[in-house]
Amino acid sequence: MDTEAIVIKEYDNQLMNRKEIRVILRNTAGNLKKTNAIEIFAKKYGTDVKKIIPIRMSCTQGNTDVDASFHVYESDEGIRHMVPRFRNLRILPKLERKKIIDDEKAARIKAKQTAIEKSKPGK
Repeated sequence: MDTEAIVIKEYDNQLMNRKEIRVILRNTAGNLKKTNAIEIFAKKYGTDVKKIIPIRMSCTQGNTDVDASFHVYESDEGIRHMVPRFRNLRILPKLERKKIIDDEKAARIKAKQTAIEKSKPGK
């Protein structure tokens, strides 16, 4: 897929250690997933795919262009501290995301059961 990415606005946010970039992706409406957009954007800027977080992607009726906003972080620590968990989960494939959520749910249930067992009298 040969997509043209035109940068509309680029802002270097020094407080958050990231670049906030607004881009128009030409002729991709309806065909573009967030993971593909990240790859296109990473190629254009020569950055690591893991350091790019898509914030917003939208298109309007009758227009084939996608208006997208990305945050490009300088380090993995910045992503871990600043980015809400749901944004990281949205980027993952559906099966991976489901596995992570199910594992966390099972751990919570197990912790709850052990707490109940400890609180029972006579044990």
